[in-house]
Amino acid sequence: MVKKQQFIVIGSIVILMGLLLSLEIKGLVKPTEQNDASGSAASSATQTISIESVSTIAKQGIDANLAQEITAMEARLKNAGGAEKIALQKDLAQKWDDVAQPAPAALYYEAVAQAEITFENWLKAGNLFTSAYQSSQDSLMQTGLIQKAISSYQKAIEKNSTSLDAKTGLGVAYVSGGTQGPMQGIQLLQGVVKEDPKNTKANMALGRFSMQSGQYEKAIERFKTVIEQKPDLEAYFLLATSYESLGMNTESIAAYEKSKSLGADPNLTKFVDGKIEELRKN
Repeated sequence: MVKKQQFIVIGSIVILMGLLLSLEIKGLVKPTEQNDASGSAASSATQTISIESVSTIAKQGIDANLAQEITAMEARLKNAGGAEKIALQKDLAQKWDDVAQPAPAALYYEAVAQAEITFENWLKAGNLFTSAYQSSQDSLMQTGLIQKAISSYQKAIEKNSTSLDAKTGLGVAYVSGGTQGPMQGIQLLQGVVKEDPKNTKANMALGRFSMQSGQYEKAIERFKTVIEQKPDLEAYFLLATSYESLGMNTESIAAYEKSKSLGADPNLTKFVDGKIEELRKN
């Protein structure tokens, strides 16, 4: 029964999010041993990440004309200084962000934040690093991006210790593979929802992590809280998956139907229709 539930979670999230979520929260088993190993790996991974290398890889996935434009801007950046340098870094970050390449965008925005040390800049850098590590398929790169996200959110919190967005981002990064371990991240997220019970970002994160650890009842409550605030495709889809994992087929079908109505992706529609047909037979 457990294996069946795990495969349901894997398949559903791959279709929706385009990535394979681990079924065990990293660090939950033998945290001390893992933290020692992950700390060394994280340091090594962070050192290997550079704007030049990440930009070179990212250019392979964008339009050739845009790649040439970015290369020309990068050449100008080498000789720029002061306000011109910061303006170029911002422009490069925006261009990469516009074409859904968060890793180079994050690295350029990190450089901006180092020059213009503000809460807003560090939060933006943290959010971009989060998008980058969540979409990366390279485990070593992912580790380095997580550490950079953590560092950015920590610097944001130094500027604004009350920011729930920064605390949420930091909590998610810790659970995703930070050297502090998942429990500190969970505690941060729980602190956010204690202060703001209807916080959608923190509740979504806690819902996902509840699914990963097989706590589907808790996940359902988290996703319901998100949906109460606004109709959300991802929340409905993961709610449906959680219901399915508990054998609550009627509730699962209703949530799957709702997720389909909120999306326009033919692949998602096909997958959901298949799930609904399968559930109706059971």
